[in-house]
Amino acid sequence: MVGEMEKTIANLSSMRTHYCGHLGEDDIGKRVSVCGWVAHRREHGEYLAFVDLRDYTGIIQCVVEGSIDVRPEWVLCITGTLRHRPVGTENEYLSTGMVEITDCELEVLSKASPPPFPVEDRIEADESLRMRYRFVDLRRPKMQSNLRLRSALLQSLRRGMVDRGFCEVDTPLLWTPTPEGAREFVVPSRLRRGEFYVLPQSPQIAKQLLMVSGIDRYFQIAKCLRDEDLRADRQFEFTQLDIEASFVEAEDIRNIVADVVLEAIEAVTGSDIGPVGVLTWKEAIDRFGTDKPDTRGGMELTDLTSCFAGTSARALSAPCVKAIVVPANHGDSPLSRNMLDGLVEHAKSLGGKGLAWFRVTRGEDGSLQLESPLVKFLDDEEQGGMVDVCHADSGDIILVVADEWRTACEVLGGIRVQLLNEVLLGISNGSGKSDTVVVPDYVSDASTASKERSLLWVTDFPLFDGVDDDGNFISAHHPFTMPHPDDVGMLEDNPLNVRSLAYDLVLDGWELGSGSIRIHDPDIQRNIFRLLGLSMEAASARFGFLLDAFDYGVPPHGGFAIGIDRLTALLAGEQSIRNVIAFPKTQTGYDPVTGAPKKLSPAVLSELGITVRSPHVGQ
Repeated sequence: MVGEMEKTIANLSSMRTHYCGHLGEDDIGKRVSVCGWVAHRREHGEYLAFVDLRDYTGIIQCVVEGSIDVRPEWVLCITGTLRHRPVGTENEYLSTGMVEITDCELEVLSKASPPPFPVEDRIEADESLRMRYRFVDLRRPKMQSNLRLRSALLQSLRRGMVDRGFCEVDTPLLWTPTPEGAREFVVPSRLRRGEFYVLPQSPQIAKQLLMVSGIDRYFQIAKCLRDEDLRADRQFEFTQLDIEASFVEAEDIRNIVADVVLEAIEAVTGSDIGPVGVLTWKEAIDRFGTDKPDTRGGMELTDLTSCFAGTSARALSAPCVKAIVVPANHGDSPLSRNMLDGLVEHAKSLGGKGLAWFRVTRGEDGSLQLESPLVKFLDDEEQGGMVDVCHADSGDIILVVADEWRTACEVLGGIRVQLLNEVLLGISNGSGKSDTVVVPDYVSDASTASKERSLLWVTDFPLFDGVDDDGNFISAHHPFTMPHPDDVGMLEDNPLNVRSLAYDLVLDGWELGSGSIRIHDPDIQRNIFRLLGLSMEAASARFGFLLDAFDYGVPPHGGFAIGIDRLTALLAGEQSIRNVIAFPKTQTGYDPVTGAPKKLSPAVLSELGITVRSPHVGQ
């Protein structure tokens, strides 16, 4: 568990003998020295004061005789004798609540201005204020815990890779443009004016070169950068465990990654989350409406297409009809009419034509009936078929989307995610509606449900993700992803149905990372380039150095990358990766601590050969 090894540290420094939170009854009678920040100061009469001193391990109460002048967040060194607290003054909420330091000698190491917000978890300050004073925010116990959990996670992942024969290799941060689809950060060259490096989106091509080099098994805790819009699970800078191995198949990589991740999760949380599930991409979309499904909470998608073949209800006349059932709450409907109207609008925002809803009731004769504005357009057979196929009962609500297969699945999948976030996990999506949802019977304890884990592989992704305006196919992963061997014959006649040897690892509905087996056959690689609209000349110009390396003997190889920020956030119970990164950017890409990005002086720009134009010039 995180922090256990730190308690064994001896000879901390010449200034202190113990961490505040590590003192206990085994230390009674010892002369101890602790250093930290003043959490609280309380006067007890004219000649006695209590100072609660805090470091990252916790708080210890210090009894100081005489008048003292200290304020919150001053930095002190306190030396004294540890004793039991007097009977009746113990604090069961503190790990050190049975002891205190007395006969104190106090040294002020640093004075402090009043903090912009209390350094306490129970008082939540505005996020913009926390970000501006991040160096204060990081003193809070929760933030300390998050960063140390991240540290322990990295140690476990690194140990797991080394134990499996992987070699840690650093790859360059100044790199060449890569074909990964996202915008790259550009770095001008002073020595080669007019030419530029980019900061790597990932070490993808570098690690493939390492496989050609015979490294065989590579890993790196890699810093990657992408100039994309920021959100809760995305920053410009992100950290990943990046791996690549030679002479492997997809299952080999998946087994290695799963074992290392499960070991790391158990090491930092003490929990064994059990086996890793497997779904194909098509199964994930068909059952959950997303390629990163959270399988907790049920509400899987049900296919109603056969129920409405030839229906006269125009809203349900489509190639595919999908439904989810929102279970009743103590026999009552879990969603109000206003909430249903909100879900209809949400479905439209997700690209759907709309959302049909049906409330299941029980008639006087005991039979199940449907209430909905659409009921008058459905015959008895269609209504009964819907109830039977959905296994619905009185009080349930059936939500239905009719459209093309993928659209119907993904729109309903988006509705499912919103309902699960707000009902099952109690997570607000920013709409402010989370406190208006009635928690149904199947979630007796939302906090317990949220601690369950859904870890699974999604495999057999499509090789191509559609066609661009010029009629060229678009890589779903990257141009070096190997097509599924069973589908290679369809590359000419049916490319959009070709599967790839790509795979994603998904935890609780968050994509932790992705990987694939790479192409090492020159004929297949040339064919893929052609389908992507790349001539051999264009391909050579973009990544000819990799193709040249392949001419000298390339082994079959594949790899994976795990997002450290996302994994840490999930294990820490955070909904934003900003809370597990020491100094994150805001959603506008601004660094509130340093003020970056900033303008450069004319002299620096001139040395780099750069001229900055107004964004309005030429418009």
